[in-house]
Amino acid sequence: MAGSQDELSNIAESLKSLGLTKYEALVYIALLKVAGATATEIHQVSGVPRASVYPVLDRLNQKNLVYVSNTSPKRFDAMPPDEGIGNLLASIEDSAQEAKAVLSDIFRQRIGVERGTQELIWSSYGQDNIHIRISELIRQAKQSIRIFCNMHFFTSAMIETLETAGESVTIEIIVDQWTGAAPKNIKILIKKAPIGHEIDNKTITGGVFLFDCKRVMVIMGPQDDGLTGLYSESDGFVRFFSSYWRFFKDWARK
Repeated sequence: MAGSQDELSNIAESLKSLGLTKYEALVYIALLKVAGATATEIHQVSGVPRASVYPVLDRLNQKNLVYVSNTSPKRFDAMPPDEGIGNLLASIEDSAQEAKAVLSDIFRQRIGVERGTQELIWSSYGQDNIHIRISELIRQAKQSIRIFCNMHFFTSAMIETLETAGESVTIEIIVDQWTGAAPKNIKILIKKAPIGHEIDNKTITGGVFLFDCKRVMVIMGPQDDGLTGLYSESDGFVRFFSSYWRFFKDWARK
């Protein structure tokens, strides 16, 4: 019979990571070994206590992992692995999407905690993490997005996110260059800017991202690695970088 005990234990653990219990994993594996098995035969092959076999089979049936005959006694057969694992993955994806929607709604409606006069600034590290955070802020924008940054920082995914912003969102970008046609919903000012310089043979870059005149992300660091992002919704932070944006917008028009 195929599969050593160690291999079967590893497979059972993998199935548990897909949402099966230990008994469910053992019964499903047993059914792959024996076609059209009765509950007694499943108990003998799987080692699962006989009293637990029927409840386990009911749950596997609900998860679309077994077939059940209309005979007496009932016989059970396993869904082929390609279909069975596919069903488990589809169920996980559905649950993940549902959880994401609910959690996103909770996040959007979260209540701020009173912190007196303290103005918080949050840090993000690494280019990938900063890209993810900025993409989230782009999707949340309702009125305006203003960006001052070099082209190197933009990814194709970020540009696609900007292109899908709602019609009510005005987007202005000051950038050193732009590859390809400018998206219709984005106003681009191209101006070579002194936003990078060399330190220890690394190009230092930076940028400012303003959202709805309420939220700011400022980035700075080595161009290829080690970027740091500072995010804040504090009035002072927003006012300062809004003035910074207006200064560079006037400069870029010259």
